[in-house]
Amino acid sequence: MELRDLQSFLILSSNLNFAQTADICAASPSTITRRIQRLEKELKCELFIRDTQNVQLTTAGIRLKAFASEFIENWNSLKFEFQYLNNTLQGQLKVFCSVTASYLILPNIISLFQKTYPNVELKLETGDSALAVGRVLSKRSDFSIAARPDKEYSNLEYKTLINIPLVFIAPKEHHFNLMDLSRIPIIYPEHGMLRKRVDEWFQAKQIKPNIYAEVAGHEAIVSMVALGCGISIVPKAVVEQSPVSNNIEILNLKPELKPFNVSLCVNKNRFNEKIIEAFWNIVDSINVMDNNNM
Repeated sequence: MELRDLQSFLILSSNLNFAQTADICAASPSTITRRIQRLEKELKCELFIRDTQNVQLTTAGIRLKAFASEFIENWNSLKFEFQYLNNTLQGQLKVFCSVTASYLILPNIISLFQKTYPNVELKLETGDSALAVGRVLSKRSDFSIAARPDKEYSNLEYKTLINIPLVFIAPKEHHFNLMDLSRIPIIYPEHGMLRKRVDEWFQAKQIKPNIYAEVAGHEAIVSMVALGCGISIVPKAVVEQSPVSNNIEILNLKPELKPFNVSLCVNKNRFNEKIIEAFWNIVDSINVMDNNNM
């Protein structure tokens, strides 16, 4: 049994989606299929029931999921324990992300990294997520957490952390006429991937948006909507984590927007640096063990 086969099985057993599992594992769906088939051949039983629309765990699959989860967690704990015993890493690591990402995604990662590499100073920098990729490209940050761009930079490496849907939001108990979006004031993202998504949506609907304000930062957009200034589009997680979420209503407008693939990104040329490699591996272990919670 290969460890990566078991890791792939564990991710697939949680999301029951071959395409999503392939994306998380940076492999093709056919590779994931072969890994599952190897396990089934070795165990001499089916682990999943598959048809054209659904994937379900068998009884054997459910039992293997419990075993795999405990085994991989113990394996990573042992691996990090050995790394800690031989730990000589020192220096500083700069990570850039939005405020929402700092408490939605990073806590488990930072906790394990600091425990494993106590001599590395971890500097967390927060700001507008639209600036995150640029921070890595300009070498102002070592890592950033950002929406993965549709056109990726060839010199950056990305690791998927979570897919977050984008939603239309309005002030609670609003009186806007949603049948005429061209007249409703819109809080518009100033730049970045969110602006691109919003532009594409209005262009597809052939609507010229009535821009009330252009705002940098998803959290600031939510605050302005909560104050009654207009409607907007933001990542759903930002609304859920916002202190003003009780003053926000999510609108059911079609078509749905393409979700954000929120990823960790780093310059590919820096993997020869021990601190960079160490942080990447920590994130990889958290992604395998606890991907659904991130």
